Amino acid sequence: MSQTQKDTTVQKKSKVESYDIAKSDETLHLAVDLAKFIKENRLFQNIQGKEYVNVEGWQYAGSRLGILPVVEHVVNISTDDEIKYQAKVNLLDLRSQQVVGAGFAICSNREQGKKYYQEFAIASMAQTRAIGKAYRNILAWIIRAAGYEPTPVEEMDYAGNEPAKVAVPTEKKATMKAAPAVAAAATETAAEADKTPGVRYASAKQKEEIIRLLNNPVITRQEKTKMLLNINRLDEERAAQAIDKLKKVIEDREDGQSAAA
Repeated sequence: MSQTQKDTTVQKKSKVESYDIAKSDETLHLAVDLAKFIKENRLFQNIQGKEYVNVEGWQYAGSRLGILPVVEHVVNISTDDEIKYQAKVNLLDLRSQQVVGAGFAICSNREQGKKYYQEFAIASMAQTRAIGKAYRNILAWIIRAAGYEPTPVEEMDYAGNEPAKVAVPTEKKATMKAAPAVAAAATETAAEADKTPGVRYASAKQKEEIIRLLNNPVITRQEKTKMLLNINRLDEERAAQAIDKLKKVIEDREDGQSAAA
């Protein structure tokens, strides 16, 4: 096989299906894909007979359109008798490098069901809500087309105030399996970044590099999805670590394929 033929083969393998939000026929195809993905991975909650999508589902929809959330700020607006945080998230279109949406959100331990939440969890939930709100502002109709309610589940107030169950608040996790090398990087980085309200989150450039690496054909779809679901929680240091780990995984797998050939 000539070098030109090899280059063409690599280009074909590297092509990853994505959608353009400006084309309604493409986004309707995305709605079908989204409905299947959300159902298979249980990324929704049934509240009073209606199904609401977790923020991870909204992030998946955004990532398929090349639109990623970038945290602008998480501000402590607490008082002596209340833990309260405000977050703002911008949506960045990786194709145009333009901000195409934004969302603000607040979380307080005086809300129903959050009396016993720790401070880092209040800050984390404010950020999570802001992500969902930002995506909702531009993608609500796609979620509706997929058969779900156009409100992120994190905005719904449906939990009781039970300290035994909410002592350590959580964000909903996708029940997906991924290969150890990439999955471990995603889980480790997310867990550490969630602990510190004042963390410096990964830059848009770092997120773009992670997505570029995830688009390599040796990375499986499950691995890509796992990392994308956690990408917004990465701080700058751990995003750099994730990039290094991805590069090593890609190098090892490509070397393995070459040896097999």
